[in-house]
This record gives sequence, structure tokens and C-alpha cells, in this order.
Amino acid sequence: MNFDFNLHTAYALMVLTGLALFVFFRPASQYSSKDKQSYYRLQAITLLAAVLGAKFAVLMGDALWPMKPFHGWFDLLTSGRSIVGALLFGFVAAEIFKPILGYTLPPNDRFAIVLPFSIATGRLGCWLSGCCLGIPMRGPFSMVGIDGVSRFPAPLVEFAFHIAAGCALVVLWRKKILAGRLFALYLILYGVFRFFSEFLRVTEKAFHGYSAYQWFALLMIVAGSAALYFRRERKSVSTISMEAS
Repeated sequence: MNFDFNLHTAYALMVLTGLALFVFFRPASQYSSKDKQSYYRLQAITLLAAVLGAKFAVLMGDALWPMKPFHGWFDLLTSGRSIVGALLFGFVAAEIFKPILGYTLPPNDRFAIVLPFSIATGRLGCWLSGCCLGIPMRGPFSMVGIDGVSRFPAPLVEFAFHIAAGCALVVLWRKKILAGRLFALYLILYGVFRFFSEFLRVTEKAFHGYSAYQWFALLMIVAGSAALYFRRERKSVSTISMEAS
């Protein structure tokens, strides 16, 4: 068992831990058969869009497509994913298909408060596997990664962000503040964090001086802000809803 295998195993375990965390804290279903059917259809669409978004963001952010020709389609399918792309595409797809499916269930705040903790575990996997590298630097905020280079610990800083965001959302949920809009708030917060933290990552800033991930982060801010605004009229939201946006 070599070192690279251990690193990939550690990454996979952290991602699986995050998924298990989400499933374990998923609220119990108390829907009618019709609502359940509508729910699962929307979730299937959201999941598919999230997977495609995760790959598309990597295609632009790492491979710099369409600025550079890309031929490694098989490698793209078997590796590379972006939480920015997954969140953005999954959210937009869900909002588009809700009226098409006649989906009327209220937004799920429980999903919003669990998701940051799930993503945080994945960022620990990034640190252990040496991906999502920060820029080389020295000083009190630097750490030596598995490549032996002193860098800005981007995955660990993002881990701290998601933990802090998750805790803040839990407090808001318990106090019933911004009910039905916590996921929208999370999109905005993460979009702002990711936009500025990208300057301390080694991603190429090939799109008018910014990385593709920064542009996706800006779209997250726009999408979250729109949802936060248009859902302001909601007076009461069920806390047991399972909707993923």
C-alpha cells in the first residue's frame, strides 16, 4: 500500500463521511405519496445538475476551456469536481424545474444547516490529498502541505469557513430567523468567501484577471441574493421539509 493510495483513500473517506453526515441528519418524511414523488423527481434533477455543474466548473477553472482546447474527457469524468459548480447548477436547476413539476413544498432549512458541515469534511480530504492548493507563502498563516511547500492552507481555511457558517445557520434556524431562506444566505456567504479566497489559491486567473471559479462565485451571490429577496414574503416555513434548495 503506497503513500498515494493512502492519500486518495483518506480523501474518499472524508467525502463519504460528509455524505453520511447529510443522510444521517436528513429530516423524516411526512409527505403524501404525491408530494414524495414530486420531491424525489426534483432531487434527481438537482443531483444530476449538481454533478454536471461540478464537472463544468472544473472544465473551465482547471482546464481553461474554451480558451484552450480540451481532450481529456475521460479524465474529467473520473476525477475533478467543484463544489462551487455543484451548488450553483443544482440550485438553478431546482428553481427552474419547480414550476415545471408543480413543486410546492417549502424550502428546507435543515438541508442548509447540514450542508456546510458535510462540505467541511470534504475540505479536510482536500488538504490530506494535496488538492485545492494555496499560493506559496511564508509567515504565521502558512503551513507546509504534503508537497513539502510552505503555502496558504486554503482547504483548512475553507474548512473553518464552512464550520463557522454552519454554526451561524444553526443559530438562525433555532431562532427562526430568515426561515426558508437559509440556503440562499449560504450561497451568498460562500460566494463572497470563495471569490476573495481564490486570490490566495494557485488557480489560473485566465478570465479577465479572475479565475473561472471566481465568476461562478459571483453567480452564486447573484442567485442567492435573488432567492433571498423574492422569498422575503414567506411568513412561515415547515421545518420538516426535505426540499434541497
